[in-house]
Amino acid sequence: MATVDRRLHPFIEETSFYNRIVLGSLFPAELWVPLPHFIQTWLRNYIGGVLLYLISGSMWCLYIYYLKRGRYVPKDCIPSRRAMMLQIGVAMKAMPWYSLLPAFSEYMIEKGWTRCFPLIQDVGVMAYLGYTLIYLVMVEFGIYWMHRELHDIKPLYKYLHATHHIYNKQNTLSPFAGLAFHPLDGILQAVPHVMALFLVPAHLTTHIALLFMEAIWTANIHDCIDGKLWPVMGAAYHTIHHTTYRHNYGHYTVWMDWMFGTLRDPSEDEAKKAT
Repeated sequence: MATVDRRLHPFIEETSFYNRIVLGSLFPAELWVPLPHFIQTWLRNYIGGVLLYLISGSMWCLYIYYLKRGRYVPKDCIPSRRAMMLQIGVAMKAMPWYSLLPAFSEYMIEKGWTRCFPLIQDVGVMAYLGYTLIYLVMVEFGIYWMHRELHDIKPLYKYLHATHHIYNKQNTLSPFAGLAFHPLDGILQAVPHVMALFLVPAHLTTHIALLFMEAIWTANIHDCIDGKLWPVMGAAYHTIHHTTYRHNYGHYTVWMDWMFGTLRDPSEDEAKKAT
């Protein structure tokens, strides 16, 4: 620790704090304390990712498919338990690999290779909000093009993204499909979160939180429920993506699809069906 740049101490202290909370709550100290810091960080991200995915997905499915059965999703469109278990299986196989990305991003932050800052007061609230907005725009742009190229470049689609697109109807899509990707596919689509760290100042805690929020967001856009909250790229837009494969590549909003000519509005689809 003595050879580490003093400016980087807050980053290491914060990630070590998270490791102590998660690992210290689950394992005896003699099992995890001797592990290298990077392995501790990877293990903490893996455990956190698994718990977030399973708990949020289970609660979501319990509410929309059972407690409110038929209210949000037509009964004949509710996926079978077998379909959901298959999605969970794909996600669980990929989760150890997914967890490498936040572990490496934290490692690069701790080394001082990125433009991250540890505390909001280091830059001020207004600057923090501005940087976070720019970060999100970069992430949105990056995920749009990464997702689009995973469709346009045939080998990438065939060997990576097709694993996710076997879920192409309402009765095969569920919140658990949100992380059911080939491991490399899932990592590539999250890479813009890390690339942005080298381009714009970013708050460490916010970066980690946004990475983990991906599990909840991807669950949301695979539940087939139309929230009708413009300009959010909600489940109605993403369900169209799973049926046409050529539209609605965006992540949080419709803006990138609108700018690059790939937007297909669910309300227009409904109007065509009505006529």
